[in-house]
Amino acid sequence: QAQLVQSGGGLAQPGGSLSLSCVASGIPFSDFFMNWYRQAPGKEREWVAVISRSGGTVDYADSVKGRFTISKDNARNTGYLQMNNLKPEDTAVYFCYALGPYGRQYWGKGTAVTVSH
Repeated sequence: QAQLVQSGGGLAQPGGSLSLSCVASGIPFSDFFMNWYRQAPGKEREWVAVISRSGGTVDYADSVKGRFTISKDNARNTGYLQMNNLKPEDTAVYFCYALGPYGRQYWGKGTAVTVSH
């Protein structure tokens, strides 16, 4: 059964760092683009970052560009989101999302990130 299992997140102070991981099972991870989305309380889910199947191409939402880094280790079936210089407005539940061939798509269950003093 295909699934994405997330870990990481938690509480950080403004200016701090956190990292998220997303481990895929049951899918050929190297055939999938991986995205990170987030949803803040009372707001719609928003796209954060994407990485290509090979990991060679990345893109970011303007709100996180220069602070977040998305990466992917196909040998370990794992995607990552490194978050630096965190701001209170980064507080949200973060979701990984894998999109592959033939419209196959999978969501992680989400992990909470709170940025506060």
